[in-house]
Amino acid sequence: MELVKAALAEALRLLRLQASPTSLQDSGMPAPTRDSPAAPPGLPPTCTLSLVSRGTQTETEVEMEPSPGPPGLSNGPPDPQGGSEEPSGTQSEGGGSSSSGTGSPGGTGSPGILRLVHPPQRSDTARRNSSSSSSPSERPRQKLSRKAASSANLLLRSGSTESRCGKDPLSSPGGPGSRRSNYNLEGISVKMFLRGRPITMYIPSGIRSLEELPSGPPPETLSLDWVYGYRGRDSRSNLFVLRSGEVVYFIACVVVLYRPGGGPGGPGGGGQRHYRGHTDCVRCLAVHPDGVRVASGQTAGVDKDGKPLQPVVHVWDSETLLKLQEIGLGAFERGVGALAFSVADQGAFLCVVDDSNEHMLSVWDCSRGTKLAEIKSTNDSVLAVGFSPRDSSCIVTSGKSHVHFWNWSGGAGVPGNGALTRKQGVFGKYKKPKFIPCFVFLPDGDILTGDSEGNILTWGRSVSDCKTPGRGGAKETYGIVAQAHAHEGSIFALCLRRDGTVLSGGGRDRRLVQWGPGLVALQETEIPEHFGAVRAIAEGLGSELLVGTTKNALLRGDLAQGFSPVIQGHTDELWGLCTHPFQNRFLTCGHDRQLCLWDGEGHALAWSIDLKETGLCADFHPSGAAVAVGLNTGRWLVLDTETREIVSDFTDGNEQLSVVRYSPDGLYLAIGSHDNMIYIYSVSSDGAKSSRFGRCVGHSSFITHLDWSKDGNFIMSNSGDYEILYWDVAGGCKLLRNRYESRDREWATYTCVLGFHVYGEQGRRVVEPCRRDGGGTGGACPGLGMLGVCGGVGIMILADPVQEAPRALPREGLPGTQPVGGRCRRSARKGTALGCGWRRGGGRAEASHCARRVAGRLGWHRHQLPVPLPQRARGGCG
Repeated sequence: MELVKAALAEALRLLRLQASPTSLQDSGMPAPTRDSPAAPPGLPPTCTLSLVSRGTQTETEVEMEPSPGPPGLSNGPPDPQGGSEEPSGTQSEGGGSSSSGTGSPGGTGSPGILRLVHPPQRSDTARRNSSSSSSPSERPRQKLSRKAASSANLLLRSGSTESRCGKDPLSSPGGPGSRRSNYNLEGISVKMFLRGRPITMYIPSGIRSLEELPSGPPPETLSLDWVYGYRGRDSRSNLFVLRSGEVVYFIACVVVLYRPGGGPGGPGGGGQRHYRGHTDCVRCLAVHPDGVRVASGQTAGVDKDGKPLQPVVHVWDSETLLKLQEIGLGAFERGVGALAFSVADQGAFLCVVDDSNEHMLSVWDCSRGTKLAEIKSTNDSVLAVGFSPRDSSCIVTSGKSHVHFWNWSGGAGVPGNGALTRKQGVFGKYKKPKFIPCFVFLPDGDILTGDSEGNILTWGRSVSDCKTPGRGGAKETYGIVAQAHAHEGSIFALCLRRDGTVLSGGGRDRRLVQWGPGLVALQETEIPEHFGAVRAIAEGLGSELLVGTTKNALLRGDLAQGFSPVIQGHTDELWGLCTHPFQNRFLTCGHDRQLCLWDGEGHALAWSIDLKETGLCADFHPSGAAVAVGLNTGRWLVLDTETREIVSDFTDGNEQLSVVRYSPDGLYLAIGSHDNMIYIYSVSSDGAKSSRFGRCVGHSSFITHLDWSKDGNFIMSNSGDYEILYWDVAGGCKLLRNRYESRDREWATYTCVLGFHVYGEQGRRVVEPCRRDGGGTGGACPGLGMLGVCGGVGIMILADPVQEAPRALPREGLPGTQPVGGRCRRSARKGTALGCGWRRGGGRAEASHCARRVAGRLGWHRHQLPVPLPQRARGGCG
């Protein structure tokens, strides 16, 4: 392109010199000759003069075009020979700019083009006379001159458009899925291609060469510190108590072992350990009869490279957190829906039901990991499975409109030697319910089922009917021998206590009832409405009970004294996360419309309010007295953190807001929207009052991230089409067209996912956004030394190097102490986890994509951390 421009400009110059040498003399300019210098005195010798006719040819421009330099410097540093860049002029609110003045050896101008404009001195009469007096032999030459001028003008305008947009010319675009980079010839910038789009990043002046930077990751490592939340909204039979007294449950890809009342922590409870062997969402749990071994099944998914992850069951030791056996890799479809250990033979066998269309039922040898039997169960949903505690050949499944009793003739457990036969539960005169979510075995061999009608049914073996023999003789059937109406609405959980009584948990009425022999109600209590319905029940030490609810809370107590929460979490996808500027607290919001403030010391919920709308982003004022929350309707609120009252309410546009960020001095508030604009507000000292200051207009896609400079005068922003733009807020919200000037600017935060500071070490790759829209939330707290990331429904906390007692959570969008919801977006979307935290020190560094892109705020630049957590490439812990 540069060569074509130069050729056309030279052709135009020669044609004009040959066509009208006298016209230049009439205008006061000497006619150029072969002996004339190529450039005016004082200008670089690499420039050439060309005369360009614009539009109707009412004026003539003399353009100084330097010889082509290194690629990627169209908006780069000033010419080293003395030329300085063009002044930005005035910037309108719509992002346009204007400039005036003429170039000179010591003047200012664009680094790419210097223009000397000389308006013509001829009158219209002289122009007409000159045109009419031209001879017929000169007319073709003049026509050719006009065509050449028009072509050159188009090319020059195209080049100026590139300069205005701040786009760097492509040197090697690459394929749509490539992420390649090349190093500028002068070592000034690095250009990479992300999904076919060029991204130019200017190297700070303190770095002379990329090769000087460390080639490996830093010595710090990350380890999981704390997980907030419990997956109760869309899962069942997921709460158990181990022999050690620890409570085991799962969130996203993490299985949590929680010890109430022990270890570090305040009123919120005791300590946590975590099994992190899974690569995607955990969907079900089963505890071995020895109370030590645990089986956990995961769903199918996609890893960080886009490769499919197959469902599998892990059998692991809860004391050492080591995996003992991997069962069924490649044998299940979609996911593992239900698990159960056999009881009568000390847990020698494991029964698994997958999530395929036929819901395949299989029996496995736990010690060898081999499949002993398999059969299609039903096309309807299967919600629970279990071995009879008296006979391992009897297996029961229940789910949508069915109870199935299976007989397994497994013999001595020889692979392929067993057969499974099914017997349908007969409802007879009783109404057939739509769902049977749970069942429990009684000591006498009978079975109790809880259904969606609120009834508890007692099932027993019926006498064989010899008058209606089936294939191979009369069939023994199971029928209902008793019924009790226990709850209003569905029964989600049944639990057999050590004293022989049974506990039932209701859905709609939120009642927890204890039943004696003959299904006689002995005692009951009601779970508070804000905790949700009962999802799972587990018996702890003594008379203590643990209850999981549908609003992702874990309660602890008894029927007499009531229940109090020890673990709480969001119930839908979590998007907004920020941390308090100086207290060990953080705030979250999401699609469940709840705004929650968390105490990092006690790992507990401080307070929560209903926003009535979906919250997508939040940020604390530097004073900590106010917090701004952006909603999905273009509306944003400012709340007093003490009174929880709304002190300001504004609306900017009608599209969702993706990021809100206060300046370090608290004087400005920047709001990034999906309408491609950044709205700037002036803020009072306490953060309660705000007034519109201006708008930053120039992005061609929605805003994803932004950061303030340390002096509070400039903003760096990213957009959905991978742009990196810089703005002068104090100077009137102007777009800084020369991004080279911002290469050494210091930033108060670094949450942007594009830029040299997060430019990846491995293969010189940039840290790619974890969400398909380039979104994500995260931040760092240098003072507290913790890293927090949120995505899907969870939060991850990355804390300091391990010391005697690990610290809890810390600050705002920071990598300090923020909860995380592993990258399991599918479970996060369902509200399974509020989050998990990580701690630096000892052990392999593991974090989500969000953690990688904010790791730079702790000095973990230019490297990628391993990511064992699931990714949302399938569209599903942010």
